[in-house]
Amino acid sequence: MNRRTLYSWSGLGLLAVAFLAFMVVNSYLLRGWRVDLTEGNLYTVSEGSRNIIESIEEPINLYFFYSDKATRGLTSLRDYAQRVRELLEEFEIHGNGKINLHVIDPEPFSEQEDRAADFGLQGIPLEAGGREVYFGLAGTNALDSRQIIPFFQPDKEAFLEYDVSKLIYRLANPEKPVIGLLSDLEINGGFDVQARQQKPAWMVIEQLREDFEIRELEPDMTEIGEDVDLLLVVHPKVIADSAFFAIDQYVLNGGHAVVFVDPFSDRDQPGGMQDPMALPGRSSEMPQLFKAWGVEMPVEKVLADAGAALMVSVGQQVVRHLGLIGFPRELINGDDVITGGLETVNVSSSGVLRPIEGHTTQITPLLQSSEYAMLIDKGRLDYLPNPEVLQRDFVPDGEQYLVAARISGQAKSAFPDGYEGTENPLKEADNINVILVADTDILSDRLWVRVEEFFGSRIATPWADNGSFLFNAIDNLSGSEDLIGLRTRGTFHRPFTVVADLKRRAEDRFRDSEKRLTAQLQELESKLNELNQAGENVIALSEEQRQELERFQQEKLKIRRELRDVQHNLEKDIEQLGTMLKIFNIGFVPLLISVIALVVALRRKHGSRALKPASEGAPS
Repeated sequence: MNRRTLYSWSGLGLLAVAFLAFMVVNSYLLRGWRVDLTEGNLYTVSEGSRNIIESIEEPINLYFFYSDKATRGLTSLRDYAQRVRELLEEFEIHGNGKINLHVIDPEPFSEQEDRAADFGLQGIPLEAGGREVYFGLAGTNALDSRQIIPFFQPDKEAFLEYDVSKLIYRLANPEKPVIGLLSDLEINGGFDVQARQQKPAWMVIEQLREDFEIRELEPDMTEIGEDVDLLLVVHPKVIADSAFFAIDQYVLNGGHAVVFVDPFSDRDQPGGMQDPMALPGRSSEMPQLFKAWGVEMPVEKVLADAGAALMVSVGQQVVRHLGLIGFPRELINGDDVITGGLETVNVSSSGVLRPIEGHTTQITPLLQSSEYAMLIDKGRLDYLPNPEVLQRDFVPDGEQYLVAARISGQAKSAFPDGYEGTENPLKEADNINVILVADTDILSDRLWVRVEEFFGSRIATPWADNGSFLFNAIDNLSGSEDLIGLRTRGTFHRPFTVVADLKRRAEDRFRDSEKRLTAQLQELESKLNELNQAGENVIALSEEQRQELERFQQEKLKIRRELRDVQHNLEKDIEQLGTMLKIFNIGFVPLLISVIALVVALRRKHGSRALKPASEGAPS
């Protein structure tokens, strides 16, 4: 072996030793050092989470159950599991010994799998009769209190940090938060006079009782106790000014509130032997407080939305109810932790919220109508046997109306002169936290959950996300300020709005044709009734009447062809749009990359030719 070869192998050996030494130093001495170069800092724990971690007094154990062996081959799930584990490791590092992370692979029929089931984690089967996959988190504190995330859903990655921070916050603060409930509806249950039996509470209240202490407040209260962690106001129809003042001071003092008002509450029905004319109306509002918070609600108007209206059965027909609205994901704020994971939220005869000019608060939309909406008089909803009549004179104005919002920021008191008998009332606050919803029926069972009796127990089967909307709002506001302000991580949802607009235009054309056909049918039936009243034999029609019927049949066939053309054109437009996208993705993008590569190659070749004479003329 010559000297040059010896030096080469010695150099490679020294490089290998240096590399191993660097890895050891990086693993032990620089373990807590991180550089996050991702867009949106996906692997950086936010300031709010760090504050929650610093508030931990007793050690917390986190158990990350992930079926590593069972998910081999599931690339996307394994990638997400790696991101979850790295985030949990970041929490452990920032915990400085207060957070102990345990990573467990619960193999089938093992003690680890029994432990995961004991915590209440959900095992998801990969296939029918196949093994179950665990992908959840359990946490315990020094008092053996438990909190879990049953399964990390990849489509909710944007709220991963929030969910983990909330779990840690609940473990660090194990006592049940207190919710102060103020309502003029029997949301917390009551007595049915006619049936002479107790009415159960609404399902949202029953489920809240599992994690919160519900304390009913009096409508003539003068203050709200400091131990109330959150205020829940539902349909404040008949409450005293002293209660409004108490709410005002509670919010200014840093208290958090979730408020549901309604211009026309379906559940506010007169009962018993009371005179309906002697009762207050079915609307509720808080004008003085809303003005101080920077919004208003037109109490005589309700929202009608053809773009998000639900279908209802009327006799043998299924018609669209413009006042019964189901907000799809496209109309729900996906960037807020309260509404980000929701798919659909239903409301009925809801009002709208409007910002007041010159307001100092920050108004963040949570639920908004489509552009195919308008406001109608709430009186049109009284005694409505057929919702189809709401489509008469319906002309959408192109405005998106606000139905639910988060109110934050600087606000002044609604009682600048205070209230009788009070001393040193608060005049303003730098930051308030309130959720406002212009509908109370959103909480009623009929709009989101199916409840069945099963051996004395009430079994709830949700079919909409109304309950999750309230639970998320209360979870968010009943925590610390750090939990409320916790940002969401990146989201990649891109709704295909072009196809939705095509379908909406086709439906509008279908509705116009349908109305024209219905009008012609009514006109023919009116003429036949006239013949009946005249005592003539309808079967033996005159030649003129036969011609009229034939003309109607021809017109009917023509309209049916138009309806088929509408559907055909809709499908044709969608196919053309899809073809254009395929051409762009398959043909144009590779062609563009090829052109760029060719230009770069030509520039390099030209540059090398320009340098060649200079190199040839250089002295040797």
